[in-house]
Amino acid sequence: MRRRTVTAGNLEDLLQVTAPAPAPEQAAAPTPAAAPPSRDDHDNGLRTEFEFELPRGYVDETGTVHRHGSMRLATARDELRPQIDLRVKENPAYLSVVLLSQVITRLGTVTDVHAGIVERMYATDVAFLQDFYRRVNSEGHTRAAVTCPHCEGAFEVDLSGGRLGES
Repeated sequence: MRRRTVTAGNLEDLLQVTAPAPAPEQAAAPTPAAAPPSRDDHDNGLRTEFEFELPRGYVDETGTVHRHGSMRLATARDELRPQIDLRVKENPAYLSVVLLSQVITRLGTVTDVHAGIVERMYATDVAFLQDFYRRVNSEGHTRAAVTCPHCEGAFEVDLSGGRLGES
């Protein structure tokens, strides 16, 4: 049995081939024009983009440090696409680099965040982004319940970045 290798370049073709066929009544019905997607995260009550501040910051080629950024919620396609990436097949640890590069929408003034940028980030920043990704995609927010070690009072802190003691 021969295995077919799939690259990221033909993902769209693969998705079209493997997509279920539309029901006959759906195929005959005219498709209404889709409304343009709203960029306002609060229109429908669902927050889809989250701001963050990196612990160290990404340093670009000119020496500029970028610490503030935003990450959007991941889609199923975002999580499936790295599985067929040849770099991930060769090195499964590369999965987080590819995945983060797809969901980070902005990093300082950089709006084209790709795997090369994530590769050049400090390990502490990548670890922060991995935790941040897990929090926003599994829990839907960046808050954590904590307890004061001195008074044992319970409260919430926002883990999206900032300096120690800030929330």
